[in-house]
Amino acid sequence: MILFLTSSPTGDLNGEFECEGFDNRNGFADELRQVWPENARVLVITAFPENRAANEEMYEFFGSTIETSGLSLEAIDLWDIDVLEDENYYSSESLNSYDVIILGGGHVPTQLEFFRALHLRESIQEFDGIVIGISAGSMDCADVVYAQPEEEGEAIDPDYERFAQGLGITDINILPHYQQVWDNYVDGLHLYRDITLPDSMGNSFLALPDGSYVIQLDNEAWVFGRAYSVENGKMELICRDGEDLRLY
Repeated sequence: MILFLTSSPTGDLNGEFECEGFDNRNGFADELRQVWPENARVLVITAFPENRAANEEMYEFFGSTIETSGLSLEAIDLWDIDVLEDENYYSSESLNSYDVIILGGGHVPTQLEFFRALHLRESIQEFDGIVIGISAGSMDCADVVYAQPEEEGEAIDPDYERFAQGLGITDINILPHYQQVWDNYVDGLHLYRDITLPDSMGNSFLALPDGSYVIQLDNEAWVFGRAYSVENGKMELICRDGEDLRLY
């Protein structure tokens, strides 16, 4: 498996940087081209399984993005709530018939619940193609996911599960969209100073702005572009745009 963990691989979520096709500011598009197969069969797995309108828009967007980037595409499919009607749709055999899996962005706990219904943690372990995580999709790749509170009520809800079992295909906990959310407040609490930094005690997170990403292959992982280590209550810039750094 070749794993790409991204914040956003198609420009900035807040619209400050836009691009056609996949973003190449830190070489993401070039790195993807090097490993992309001919006549790729692509599967998009949503983070909001019941939102058909949003899923249709996402499906069309990624089909267009792949073609605009000059990548070979034979077929692209989408897994949403409808695939749960028949176990054959989401079996290990079905999953492994694809060359590329895109794990879409959205709400982390909602996507994790859908992944559990798909038994994705079990079936993805032997996948031998490319996995591209996007925002929540990158976060949910971790063995133990840190679900940074996002929606009102989550930061003060004693039952909100900040740490949960993920797909188990990386040990890296991604915090996406750093350039946009750094100064966000949730339930009157500063997202990083009051929530994330305290939660990092005894834990290690990797904060990425849009345009930065991680590649993991053969038990090695590299970060490309600006990135911050968030660990034991402290933040540190560990990589800059135009640079790369081996994580392990």
